[in-house]
Amino acid sequence: MHPSLSAKLILILLLLPWLQSRGQTCTGSLGDPVINETFGAGTTFGTYGPALPRNVTTYNFVSNTCPADGSYTIASGTANCFGATWEIVPHDHTGDRNGYMMIINASYDPGLFYTQTVKGDQLCPNTTYEFAAWIMNVMRDSPQTQGTIQPNITFIIETVDGRQLAPPYNTGNIPQLYSNPNFADGKFRQYGTFFTTPSDGADIVVKMINNAPGGNGNDLILDDITFRPCGPIIETGFGSVDASADLNFCEGSVGTQTFNLKSKQTGYNDPYYQWQVNKNDGKGWIDITGATANNADVTLSNPAAGKYQYRVGILDGPSKSLACRIYSKPLNIYVNLLPIVGIAPETKVCEGTALRLTATGGTTYSWTGPNGFTSTEQSPVVSYTPDNSMNGTYNVIVSTDKGCTRGGSTHVSVLPKVNPSISSSTIICYGATTQLLAGGGINYKWSPSTGLNRDDIPNPIASPTETTTYHVKIDNGACTDETQEVTVRVLKLPHADAGKDVAIQEGESVTLTGTITGDSIRYYWTPAGNIDNALSATPVVNPSDNTIYTLHVESLANCGEYTDDVFVRVYKKITIPNTFSPNGDGINDVWNINQLYTYPEAVVKIFNRSGTLLYQSNGYAKPWTGSYNGKQLPAGVYYYVIDLRNNTPLWSGWVMMVR
Repeated sequence: MHPSLSAKLILILLLLPWLQSRGQTCTGSLGDPVINETFGAGTTFGTYGPALPRNVTTYNFVSNTCPADGSYTIASGTANCFGATWEIVPHDHTGDRNGYMMIINASYDPGLFYTQTVKGDQLCPNTTYEFAAWIMNVMRDSPQTQGTIQPNITFIIETVDGRQLAPPYNTGNIPQLYSNPNFADGKFRQYGTFFTTPSDGADIVVKMINNAPGGNGNDLILDDITFRPCGPIIETGFGSVDASADLNFCEGSVGTQTFNLKSKQTGYNDPYYQWQVNKNDGKGWIDITGATANNADVTLSNPAAGKYQYRVGILDGPSKSLACRIYSKPLNIYVNLLPIVGIAPETKVCEGTALRLTATGGTTYSWTGPNGFTSTEQSPVVSYTPDNSMNGTYNVIVSTDKGCTRGGSTHVSVLPKVNPSISSSTIICYGATTQLLAGGGINYKWSPSTGLNRDDIPNPIASPTETTTYHVKIDNGACTDETQEVTVRVLKLPHADAGKDVAIQEGESVTLTGTITGDSIRYYWTPAGNIDNALSATPVVNPSDNTIYTLHVESLANCGEYTDDVFVRVYKKITIPNTFSPNGDGINDVWNINQLYTYPEAVVKIFNRSGTLLYQSNGYAKPWTGSYNGKQLPAGVYYYVIDLRNNTPLWSGWVMMVR
């Protein structure tokens, strides 16, 4: 409901529940509602409207979709109330999920529960009005609710001084959903009655009386309350009041047309006419300027698709309020949309595969094509085994249920099966590339795509890092082949590791620890001397001198060569003399140690008996001459310590110096 319910709107609420049987009747036409109480609407489902004014209802307002006895709420729905004995109501009478309704749980005690006064100046004097509303018994029709109390409402319409304007109207028992076959069209039922307003314009009081007690049923919902004037009988039509049927046109076919609208009324002595138009564009009914006679000419010029409605409103005399205007039923002109034809410009199929055409957008279809083809199916099969004799353009006429048509076409091509081809499998070196080549189609898709510069062309460049088999899907726009594959074998590049450098004593041998990798290779060692097998990765060598051995690995598939070296250090045997005679005769004048020069890092130390260091050298490029600090030492026994600095034990002993 809107932020405030005007007194008159609520008043109408009261009046409404009376259409089932009417105290008075309206033999003419009804005007637009003077009051149209919908209770408003929220912005989302599940919200509440404001309470009604306190002088309108004796019931208590609650913000709860399951109000207790003697209470009501204004809300957009209700569910799971009282052990699921109430109906689930997810929207108002019109289907609006956000629309409000008055949800009522009746009081234990029957009696007056709703009163409202309508000012007389809001109504036309001495005029018949209809009060009507939609009411629903909210109790479910289920075994557990059988025997519950049904709502029973009496409406009284009178002046403020008590003059009755119509006999009291009683709804009778309002049944549960579907318990009455006459109510099988929905949960709500419209009730209403007619009354005539006082000629003196007096105010009107509407009262709503609950005839049944609450406590075990008697729960209801009110919605969409209207208050409409009743007037003369109005007949209208196109060119004649006997031609009121809807007019239907197709978009683009109207051009500029003038329609003569005719009307005939019975009941008013001094009728004043006003024709209106409603283009259903959200602006509602609008007066047509100058169309104030019983007949009117209206012109449509290339109208857009839509619904165009015309009606005439009539007042009984020029002084009457516009609220008293009575309207005819609308005359309808429909400008219907042309069908939007959905059809592919081209239809390609593979020979031997069903050729099926398809179109959308209408209710009926009419196909024609080569070789006398015709069909009225939406998706006809031209042939289950087509060939190229069926190539050509196929046309379709698509029609709507309003008879509007539009054409479309598709060009059919029956394509031969793919004759695929692919390049041969190949071998490449790691890091190299090769070009693949497929043929026989228009579109190509390679998988896997790893190592390809593109996977959607017939001739991609392949550079896989490991041996890979590529598959290709080939199609010509209709036919597909997935049988082709090619393998690219990737050869690992040659690689050598000759092992760590080693050292041996003269006369010893050692096993080299070479390792090699690569595909399609040969390998060998150089130099070939002092080696037991130069074609082995782990040969035994026994060089007599320091030697660098090279391990060669060569690709037999032109993928290159790789070499690596290992150094074999050969330590010579040293011979230490135990005497020498530094007397200047040129014979044995120095302490010459044979092969010690091959140990360039050797440390030689010489001591006397008391442990005094007399001589030290790093390397032994200049042998000891028997001197100390530039002076010749006396003959005698001296002691030496030699460290070859090759992780071997120290050499120590004595030497006799003779003069």
